[in-house]
Amino acid sequence: MADNKIKKVVLAYSGGLDTSIIIPWLKENYDNCEVIAVSGNVGQADELEGLEEKAIATGASKLYIEDLNKEFVEEYVFPTIKAGAVYEGKYLLGTSFARPIIAKRLVEIAKAEGADAICHGCTGKGNDQVRFELAIKAYAPDMKIIAPWRVWEFKSREEEIAYAEEKKIPLKINRETNYSKDKNLWHLSHEGLDLEDPANEPMYEKEGFLEMGVSPLQAPDVPEYVTIHFEKGEAKSINGEEMDAVSIVAKLNEIGGKNGIGITDIVENRLVGMKARGVYETPGGTILFAAHNKLEEICLDKDTQHYKSVLAIKFAELVYDGKWYTPLREALSAFVDSTQEYVTGDVKLKLYKGNIIDAGVTSPYSLYDEEIATFDEDEVYDQNDSAGFINLFGLPIKVRAKKGLIK
Repeated sequence: MADNKIKKVVLAYSGGLDTSIIIPWLKENYDNCEVIAVSGNVGQADELEGLEEKAIATGASKLYIEDLNKEFVEEYVFPTIKAGAVYEGKYLLGTSFARPIIAKRLVEIAKAEGADAICHGCTGKGNDQVRFELAIKAYAPDMKIIAPWRVWEFKSREEEIAYAEEKKIPLKINRETNYSKDKNLWHLSHEGLDLEDPANEPMYEKEGFLEMGVSPLQAPDVPEYVTIHFEKGEAKSINGEEMDAVSIVAKLNEIGGKNGIGITDIVENRLVGMKARGVYETPGGTILFAAHNKLEEICLDKDTQHYKSVLAIKFAELVYDGKWYTPLREALSAFVDSTQEYVTGDVKLKLYKGNIIDAGVTSPYSLYDEEIATFDEDEVYDQNDSAGFINLFGLPIKVRAKKGLIK
């Protein structure tokens, strides 16, 4: 397996099970090559604690911890919210749009360090391998990519844990709590163990399972109101307090988490062709999507609103499939941005035990006209006009009926 041409490898490093054992594995299988670990900070919080010491202790020459939070939210999360992109109607793409930004930074560091290869710890069954590698190809098309899961001797996470124990690599997990997790500012995913059987109910009320919030059953008995102000489709303040993009997501995570908001159980269609079951926690993101959608109801005209919802499906597929750095995704974002010119206003929501309840929406650009829509007497809408409209609108049906073509 050894490639003597590979002297220096940049590793996407999280400090989790896979990447923890990859460092010694790389050195064993690539002639004691230098391993430079890179951790893209997209909001993992406590997962970054002690990471440098661990990386060095297991054989890395250095560790980069890159703060990508601001760019992550402003250039990846917010464009996806504005697009209304939700994969298969449920998944808010938390892992999907975090991978391209991390991979882009991996390439930048690999070039600066003169690395011969970039390595990632994604499995050969997952979507992340595609997301990482498409981004790497976009910015370093000739860079060699090492994906240990495709070639190494380990066939399960059990065997990985055994190898880690043999090498005395400290882990924060054990065989009983060995869920496959991915955490960032936007979400936390849970896969594996009992969740692999869709018949099993997730252990929402079990201590330690949920990390970003509580089960709806454990949420307060009193609803909480939150008002979000948007400008051109982007959230700018919460309850009247202006905040930067990162702070807005963090604050809504706090508010949503304590009210049991944003827990999703989905069997999704992976890019590689299989179905996979996962549980996602996205408290703040769920609130932002709901608020943004509500504001668009009064700010977008019918044709734009309907067509945008169709394109949102394609946008979500592109993000899920790792095609962030593609002409189509960029073109769709340009279209979306043009639709957001007048998506400005305030949305009030009531949060109660996992539910998001609309509680009012206002906008200086609202297309809703109460005088036109009223059931009471008005002076702006002549109901007699509807007869001629229906005659013309229904003319094709009338012609077909006279020809005896309707069965």
